[in-house]
Order: sequence, then structure tokens, then C-alpha cells
Amino acid sequence: MSDSDFPFSYHVRRSQRALRMRIVVTQAKVEVVAPTQVSEQRIHQFVQSKQEWIVLTLAKIADSRQHYKNSAPAFYGHGAEIPYQGEMVKLIVRPTRLKRIKIEFSREFIAYIPEALLAGEYSDELKEALIKWMKKNSKLHVEQLVHRHAAKRQLFPRTIIMKTQRSRWGSCGIHNDIHINWLLMLAPLEVMEYVVVHELCHIQIKNHSSYFWALVAEHLPDYQQQRHWLRKHGHRIMMGL
Repeated sequence: MSDSDFPFSYHVRRSQRALRMRIVVTQAKVEVVAPTQVSEQRIHQFVQSKQEWIVLTLAKIADSRQHYKNSAPAFYGHGAEIPYQGEMVKLIVRPTRLKRIKIEFSREFIAYIPEALLAGEYSDELKEALIKWMKKNSKLHVEQLVHRHAAKRQLFPRTIIMKTQRSRWGSCGIHNDIHINWLLMLAPLEVMEYVVVHELCHIQIKNHSSYFWALVAEHLPDYQQQRHWLRKHGHRIMMGL
């Protein structure tokens, strides 16, 4: 299991008193309490089986606190701030005679809202339009990143698929199809690049040996910085828009 798969880090505490494995999630950390004889592989598998619950629990903890820097707005309207590529970007609303909401981006998000919608509540429709825009543009960003890195070691994926997931950033299938979570659009572009490179390197090396990490470093010498960012902020990004 790779760190790009887990949007959190965890600590293992061995206990002679423990009869079975359990997971403790707090604001400060995710801790796995395990009997002394349980192997690291079994612990990883256990965390994998519980990762959706862990992500949801971390999200609830974060949501119960004050709004953090990259939080989504409570209402999607003129002047709201939208998390995008590690920053908060202002949302501008303009009327249009079009029948559907149109999203543009140029330093700020510009949402063209049909006049009929402006007369009432349009927050939910605008949110869905932004999500649709981000999904579409995430594919373009990933394709550009693949183009930047793939040729160096002939790491060409068969297909690129953008997915909505709450417990995984990316994966590489046995036939070299790579799946990338579109929610990475909320993270800095360098973080998305790390996940893309991580999955491209799995085309050549299917495990997480030292050879694999050396290949990642060949493409991204500072990958550890982006890996750390995901560990620290990943569960918040998973909360989405």
C-alpha cells in the first residue's frame, strides 16, 4: 500500500495486552494498536480495510473545528472563496442569458448564472457546476503531467481515468491504466504532479521497493515534500467542495 493511496499517515503501537488490532483517530494522529506478534503486512492490510472510516472520522474532526484555510464555502455565491490548487480563489457571479451555468477561470472563478436562477436559490447548482468544471480540467492537468514525465522512462499509461474517491489519491492497474482522484485539483499542482508520477512509476515497478522510490526521485527530486503535504493536509482535501 502506497502513501499516495493513504491520505493520512499512521503510527503503530505494539501492545502485549492487545488481543486484536484497533485504530484510534484523534486530531493529532491516527494510531494502530496491535498485538506484538502481528506482522507489518497484516497491519497495512487492516488499515487498508478501514481507510474509508479513517478518512470520514478525520473529516468529522476537522469539520468540528473552526474553518481552516482551504475550506469550501457554506454558500456558493458572489464573493465566496473556492479552494483551488492550494489557494483560496474568489468567485465572481455574473448574469447571462444562457440556459446553463458557465464557469470560466482567469485568476478568479467567474460563474455566469442564468437570470432565472439569480432570482432564487442557486448555491447547489453553482456548486455542481464548479465540480463539473474541476473534473473536466483535472483530466487536462493530468494529461499534461503525463506528457511531461512519461517519455523519460517510457512510462506510458494505457488509459487515464479521473475518479471521485474518498480514500485514495491514485492507482495503477495491472494493465497500466492509471486512476487519479480529481480532488487533487484542490491541492497544490506540485502535489498532483507527485501522485501522477507515483502512479506512472508503477508502470515499471509494481511494488514500493527502494528501486521504485529512486525512480520517483529521478522524476521529482523533492517528492518527499509533496508526500508530506498529502500526509498533513490530505484528509481535509478529501472533504471536497
